[in-house]
Amino acid sequence: MPLPAPNLDDRRFQELVDDGKRLVQQKCPEWTDHNVSDPGVTIIEVFAWIADQLIYRLNQVPDRIYVKFLDLLGVELAPPVAARTEVTFWLSAPQPEVVRVLAGTKVATVRTETDPAILFTVVEDLAVVPCSLAHLLATVDDKEYRSLTESLQFDQGALCFSEVPKPGDALLVGLSDAVPSCAVTLRFDCDIAEGHGIDPRNPPLVWEALDGERWSACVVDRDDTGGLNRPGDVVLHVPRLHAPTVLADQRAGWLRCRVVEPHEGQPQYARSPEIKGLTAFTSGGTARAVNAEVIEGEVLGSSNGLPGQRFPLKYQPVVEAEEPAVVEVESDDDPWQEVDSFTDSGPDDRHFRLDRAAGEIVFGPSVREPDGSITRYGAVPPANRSLRIRSYRTGGGTGGNVAARAIKMLKSSIPYVARVENRIPGSGGTDGEELENAKVRGPMTLRGTRAVAARDFEHQAIQAAPEEVARVLCLPAGAGSDPGAVLVLITPAVPDDPIGRLRFDELTPLREDLLQRITSHLERRRVVGVRVLVEPPLYMGLTIEAKLHAGPRSDPKRVQEDALEALYRYFHPITGGPDGSGWAFGRPVHGGEAFWVLQRVPGVLYVEAARLFPSNPLTGQRGAAVERLELEPNALVFSYEHGVEVVSEAAS
Repeated sequence: MPLPAPNLDDRRFQELVDDGKRLVQQKCPEWTDHNVSDPGVTIIEVFAWIADQLIYRLNQVPDRIYVKFLDLLGVELAPPVAARTEVTFWLSAPQPEVVRVLAGTKVATVRTETDPAILFTVVEDLAVVPCSLAHLLATVDDKEYRSLTESLQFDQGALCFSEVPKPGDALLVGLSDAVPSCAVTLRFDCDIAEGHGIDPRNPPLVWEALDGERWSACVVDRDDTGGLNRPGDVVLHVPRLHAPTVLADQRAGWLRCRVVEPHEGQPQYARSPEIKGLTAFTSGGTARAVNAEVIEGEVLGSSNGLPGQRFPLKYQPVVEAEEPAVVEVESDDDPWQEVDSFTDSGPDDRHFRLDRAAGEIVFGPSVREPDGSITRYGAVPPANRSLRIRSYRTGGGTGGNVAARAIKMLKSSIPYVARVENRIPGSGGTDGEELENAKVRGPMTLRGTRAVAARDFEHQAIQAAPEEVARVLCLPAGAGSDPGAVLVLITPAVPDDPIGRLRFDELTPLREDLLQRITSHLERRRVVGVRVLVEPPLYMGLTIEAKLHAGPRSDPKRVQEDALEALYRYFHPITGGPDGSGWAFGRPVHGGEAFWVLQRVPGVLYVEAARLFPSNPLTGQRGAAVERLELEPNALVFSYEHGVEVVSEAAS
């Protein structure tokens, strides 16, 4: 009995005709005569007949040949992706010398009766640098510093901040050396409850480290002091850019504890905490790890001197690494480099491809041209020479997306390291692609090289300048100034200020070279006979004047700032809208949306008024107030100088 051939598309002539008529009803409701005598129905039937013939021929293609066609198109199975995380190595005790954890160190989860151990490999060298307390300063304005070092040396207590701490006050801890990527323990001896007024479980403090130019946040692993109100340890994970810096004429690896503005409901200090002693030491370090095993120096075999050679690797599949793979050939000082394709490889280029899903090293082919000549794409390793791949990674998959603190096992002992853990979960791991998914993706890959439908034009426009284009909309012919051209609207990627405000002169006009690059890219991919017009969208200026009432415990200035930011963020042409993906082209602005946005601002009791005004971003001229701001199909909203008045309600 022969194997049944797969039916790739089971639609027939009448179903195609019915689909066409349904589309007519949706797209052109004024066309109501769908009888067979109507010329338009005749055209639908002609195209349905052509499509039916194509479907019939498509269904003659066996499944295996279909897969081979995809192979000819260069469609390959996507390899798995290895999950990544960070693992912290905790020391058994503070050490006087640097403790090193080398790249390639293996750690794993705990093996159980049902689940095997999941292996991770450290991908960078880690130096756990010892440190001690060198300097201790206090500041109230980041300009004048008060030294507390001598006070602690003579067993005298010292206030960490101003007598009544305020946001910006800071305690600066100078370590004897910078400790990048390390865990530092600060052991405080504090007067109990001297810094009263706060919630010890949620003190208004942040810990930061100085990288030479700016302060970066530290991750607080543990704080036993309750906001510097009792003796205990503060364990900090220092960022990897921590560097020794001169501060107040003292060179050290600087950390600081800074008082911050409390959020709503968070109590503030009534008095500064007082410390009587402080010691510092390094207790661990953190390195990046990947759910893969690193294979180094694997011998591939000997070359036969022919083009198109393939060498299978011992372990499959291969996952991506930070650096491309390198192949070394015996008696050859220059290594061979990995490329994605042999398209641009000449006959003397030492190139190879790495098929990660199959786990194969592939060298360039030779192609016979129509005139009988042979063209080589890439050099060929000399015959009888041994080949070796320098290193590659194997593993990956969704199993590497482990929970936080699931990694607990050291696969080999490291001197002075007591234990290991991952403080953050593993993420990013995906399984390799299945054949069925590749069969669905293949036609999409082919379609992605041509611009036919509107979404094709949008995709190709982004591909032309992905780093400079934020949004694209393609409108059918007749929507722009040229009635016969497809209109492609380009919104450039431009930065906004801290509250989401854009500069109009950066949005438009678009740079001539960007327009030309996108136009040229689309011209090479459009269908014959289609004309393309690339231009910026029409921006409709919007000004909102609002009056809010804030709660008695809310700061009116803070509420005003937050309200302005909420308006600029929501009515943003690139990142605004209800879903944060940008204001929809042609979507009108309703007055109720302004009320909704403002009412969600923390500290707002109610919104008394919110009026919409159309405005000209170029001249600043404002129109009359409207309840609904209409936009053309090719238009985007642009926030122009919103105004918010805040009235503070008295406490009852």
